[in-house]
This record gives sequence, structure tokens and C-alpha cells, in this order.
Amino acid sequence: MSRTQAWTPLEIETEGVGGAEELVGRIDEMGDELGKLLVQEKALVFRGFGITPESLDPVLDALLPNRLAYVHGNSPRTKVGSNVYTSTEYPQEFTISMHNEMSYAHAWPARLAFCCTVQPGGGGATPVLDAALWLESLDDEVREAFAGGVRYMQNLHSGFGLGKSWQDTFETTSREEVEAFLAPTGATWEWNADGGIRVASVRPSAVRHPVTGAEVWFNQADQWHPAGLGDDTAAALAQIMPADELPQSVTFADGSPIPAEYVLQIRDRGLENAVDVDWRAGDLLLIDNVLLAHGRRPFTGSRRVLVAMSD
Repeated sequence: MSRTQAWTPLEIETEGVGGAEELVGRIDEMGDELGKLLVQEKALVFRGFGITPESLDPVLDALLPNRLAYVHGNSPRTKVGSNVYTSTEYPQEFTISMHNEMSYAHAWPARLAFCCTVQPGGGGATPVLDAALWLESLDDEVREAFAGGVRYMQNLHSGFGLGKSWQDTFETTSREEVEAFLAPTGATWEWNADGGIRVASVRPSAVRHPVTGAEVWFNQADQWHPAGLGDDTAAALAQIMPADELPQSVTFADGSPIPAEYVLQIRDRGLENAVDVDWRAGDLLLIDNVLLAHGRRPFTGSRRVLVAMSD
């Protein structure tokens, strides 16, 4: 194991020839201590084990014994195995800003595991960010404005349109299953005449970690707000449709608009305080999804990172 003086994820390196069998053995030896170590360190990077797509399943079974489906997920990705997904399919030239996975939902994964199967040609790091530090980095005015929470709005089409369909989002073609999923979440919804669905949810802007009690910034307001997309993209979208008709949008909990300058501060300070995890093929990153936010740096060449989640 190695660490630097400034905070970085704890690196755990192979002590032998590597491979999934050695890593699974190391995980089994750690037992319950693995969970304690993850909370203490926030993130663990397993280096040199040479994990491949074919050998990934037993490693994930050991790390994430209750893998979750990406139901109600808003990011474009492809399912490639048993609750294993591509980490994202956003164009490679764009930065993906910091976020805690599914912080807009009523329930979110506790752990995320990322595995690099194709090393990027250049760039492509996964930045990680202490979410308590992110909260502290924001101006008092911004933290106070968000104290009442945020209201997320999703417009999900029925197969043709901008953004994701409700069938992809909820991994079903049954309206009844969608409503059964949404009913206990506190969300409100309505089916549109064109077969799409409009979903509204009020969620907190910050939460406390269930073990450490640390208060962390925990929302995706900057990703759901047009200002977070950049001036040109936001202006183009504004010409196409109003904000509340976009595939996703966000306001304060009372429905009042969130100022663009707040959104830009949140996005920029998150990225400024993040620590990059650079990838080599076969590396695996395990993070506590409440303590740490994550994102993606732009890259050149090919890059493939798979992700799985657990409660």
C-alpha cells in the first residue's frame, strides 16, 4: 500500500502475479475490514491485478455482494453484464463535472466500483472529490440558498426524442412497473399524450454519511441546470424549448430558479478541488459514493471503463 502526503485514494498493489484470483483472495482476507478501510480512506485503487472483462465478475461479487441495476439513472450508458454498465457514453472531448451517483434519487448506491478495460490514449482520468470539502468550498450565500433542497424535473420520451426514454431509464416497458417504482419515492408524475412521462422530485442538497456523520454536498443541480452545460449549449437549448421541457431541469425546492452563477460556482469549485485517478488497463477503483463525488476528464484515443454499484 502507498499514500502521499496530500489526500489521494489509497492504492493497493499486487503482491504476486496479479489476476482476479489474487485480488479476490485479498478481498476475502480483509473481510469486514474492507468496509472500514473504505470509509476511512474514501476510495481504494487496486493496481497491477490486470482485471479483464472476463475476470471482472468474481471481483465484483467480492466487492459488491448486492449489485444494483441502474434503474432511474439519467446518464447514457450500456448494460454489458449482470448489473455492469459502461461508465458513461458522453463524447470524449467533454469534461463530466463532479457528482455523487444518483444523488437526485430517493435512494442511491453506497459503493461504486470502476474497472478500466481499455486504457485511454491520453487524459481520461476519473477525478474524485471529498464531498465534505466540496460543501465547505462553496460561498455561504450558495449553501444557504440551497438549504431547502432542490426540485428535479425529468421529461422522458417514449422512444423518440431528446434525452433518454422512460423504457431505458427504468429498464422496463411496463407503465405499471414504473409507477410501482415511483410510488414510494415521494416523486410526482404524469403521463403525456405522446406516451412520455414527466417526473418531479424534491431532494436535499446535502446529506450526512451514515457512519462518519460528515455533512456532504449531495445533489446534481449543476448537471441538471442548463448553465452547467456552458454558454453556447445553454443558449442553443433555450432557443429549442423552455427549461422545464428539457429532458432534465432543476430549481430550488419551492420552484424558484437557481441563479446561473451559483451553478457555475458549484461546478467549478468541484472540479478545482478534485484529485485525478489515472487509468491503466486492469485497474479497479472502489469509492464510497456519499463521501466522494466523481467525474471524468476529456480523453483522446479509446477508453473503456465499466461500473457497478451496490447498496
